[in-house]
Amino acid sequence: MPVDEGGAVVAAPVTGYRLILPEDWAHVPLREGTEDAVRGILDEAFGRIPADSPPDSVGPFKRELERRLRGVVEQVRESGALDLYLPVRSVGDVNIGASVVVSETLLPRRDEQAPPVEPTDVAVQLLSRDRATDTGTGTGTDTAAEVDLSSGELDGALAVRREHVAAADPGRGAELASRRVEYVVAVPGDPGRWFTAAFSTVGGGDPRDELADALVEWFDAVMATLRWRRA
Repeated sequence: MPVDEGGAVVAAPVTGYRLILPEDWAHVPLREGTEDAVRGILDEAFGRIPADSPPDSVGPFKRELERRLRGVVEQVRESGALDLYLPVRSVGDVNIGASVVVSETLLPRRDEQAPPVEPTDVAVQLLSRDRATDTGTGTGTDTAAEVDLSSGELDGALAVRREHVAAADPGRGAELASRRVEYVVAVPGDPGRWFTAAFSTVGGGDPRDELADALVEWFDAVMATLRWRRA
């Protein structure tokens, strides 16, 4: 392992992450390999169509499925995200009523000569900003009266967790309100670099129903598996 000038062991730089998700969740990388991943999801979905299905219904079904999937992937890709995860086998279809989006944020320095902002300071800023939205002084679009905020650690790194209900936005393809949970995690050894994992679900049609509650608990368990990949 690398050591510093004083001979102390220095952790290798973080080069990526690992999350453990069930096999029925597909991974779509958004920087490269996107088309191969999308094609694989579609091929698997099409392969589950019964052989005796009427041809006049299979064609429209395939086209609509592909249109919806590619639309979701493109929308997330345009946001600059790194990875998209979708449940694809739960109901024999590509269920885009739930998703996990992973992205990375690099915080710019106002003064290149100034020391980088400490992760704890950034966490305080995030908490203060979201509390302002929670009390009605912000401009958020949450439909819930409160935003659930907490902080802790994931794989030794500071993490801020935010949970809220977002209003429906038909103009952006969100016909239903959704339950959202976001983890913002400081990347170890790299001040100003933050890892974000955002989960969204419409539940069974109500973002506060039992299904949504269960899926939020599931996502919290998934985030507990976060591990950093190092050089």
